[in-house]
Amino acid sequence: QVQLVESGGGLVQPGDSLRLSCAASGSIFSITSMGWYRQAPGNQRELVASTTSDGSTNYADSVKGRFTISRDNAKNTVYLQMNSLKPEDTAVYYCNAERIRSRVGVIFNAWGQGTLVTVSS
Repeated sequence: QVQLVESGGGLVQPGDSLRLSCAASGSIFSITSMGWYRQAPGNQRELVASTTSDGSTNYADSVKGRFTISRDNAKNTVYLQMNSLKPEDTAVYYCNAERIRSRVGVIFNAWGQGTLVTVSS
């Protein structure tokens, strides 16, 4: 069974930093693009950042210069370093994998369970 498991969320103050991690578990051969999405109450889920298997990255305008996405292909893990956090960054953050090739087959559009980030003074 293939799973995406996020960690690292929590309650922080404006201006603080957090690092989210998402590890894909199971007998995995390869993963294409991985990314982070977020969903605030009453809002649609939106892309925060994504990275391809060769390291190309893409960011939402609202987080450019503050957030950094990275991945460790050997560990099937993607990270999101979030600096200078703002109250408007408060949301549930979800990890996504575009395509996972594993021993059990190919899985498209896999999601983690989400981790809550709250930015409040």
